[in-house]
Amino acid sequence: MAITINIYYSGTDENAKKFAEEMVSSRIVKEIRAEKGNLKYEYFFPMEDKETVLLIDRWENQESLDFHHKSPMMQKIIDLREKYNLSMKVERYVTDESGIPDRDKTFIK
Repeated sequence: MAITINIYYSGTDENAKKFAEEMVSSRIVKEIRAEKGNLKYEYFFPMEDKETVLLIDRWENQESLDFHHKSPMMQKIIDLREKYNLSMKVERYVTDESGIPDRDKTFIK
């Protein structure tokens, strides 16, 4: 049962984008991706909202996510988030182990 967390970071003056860029350039993202249980850690930029960045963060299970939350990475993320004065909106999803229903597969190329 994988857990996916969508985090929308929002700010002003393109600070969300600057935050994501510094997360990558400081190698924090690389360190997080190397953590046991991390399946995805990737930033996306909504076309219609230049002040928001979407992070898709996926973990194998709750134990992996809990370990990440207790890791030194969290303080680094918090420090950068505060540096850029960002707010967050968070969505959490649990993988449906049954897969994609046949009726939906007709829409997938």
